[in-house]
Amino acid sequence: MIVAERVSKRYGSYYAVKDASVAIEKERITALIGPNGAGKSTLLSLMSRLLTADEGQVYIEGQPIQRWKPDDLAKRLSILKQSNHLTLRLTVRDLVGFGRFPHSWGRLTPEDEEHVDRAIRYMDLTALQHKFLDELSGGERQRAFLAMVLAQDTDAILLDEPLNNLDMKHAVEIMKMLRRLVDDMGKTVVLVLHDVNFAACYADDIVAMKQGTVLRAGPVEEIIDPDVLRDVYDMDIRVEQFQCHRVCLYFQ
Repeated sequence: MIVAERVSKRYGSYYAVKDASVAIEKERITALIGPNGAGKSTLLSLMSRLLTADEGQVYIEGQPIQRWKPDDLAKRLSILKQSNHLTLRLTVRDLVGFGRFPHSWGRLTPEDEEHVDRAIRYMDLTALQHKFLDELSGGERQRAFLAMVLAQDTDAILLDEPLNNLDMKHAVEIMKMLRRLVDDMGKTVVLVLHDVNFAACYADDIVAMKQGTVLRAGPVEEIIDPDVLRDVYDMDIRVEQFQCHRVCLYFQ
């Protein structure tokens, strides 16, 4: 569905992403991992057309991304960036309703309202839907923005560090929800994660990045490996099997 072929993004002489190639499989969770400055968020932005590649090409459904009309692309692919700051004083429901803009152009139909209701329920925000965003905690606001993306109802969902500001309980709930979106609704999810154990436990595929390049990409069982992780993070990480998951131990 999403293919990046030898894409690069540079700022002056500095390459944020250099010669990166990756193919995102449909109906799977793909996690982008790596240290700070690895280029994860930049690659995600290139795959969503928030940024334009200086070299290489991104394809959506086999078509170069720049050939997609904005409205058509917004019905296929949604993205939630790491920083979401609004100056407008909106309620949760108002914000989630913005997710329907590519479909309704601001005039919500009964079908649009159903999508809004479903997204609010999915994110456990029913009791908060009429509260203003500035009345919420950081974690509650993050869930509201995620609900907005869900209401957009795209085939592919791109998320830049969606677990920011979330406590352990809500972080787990978000990852379980994303897993359900893939398994039950056939969505494709691509997300940037800092916690390698969330990637190991919930993702299907992992793209490991370092210094703007893709070091390795493949199924979880190939990437969650001590040798691969040492190359990515420049530290020894023990990998243990717990039930059906691989767990990384890096606190010793």
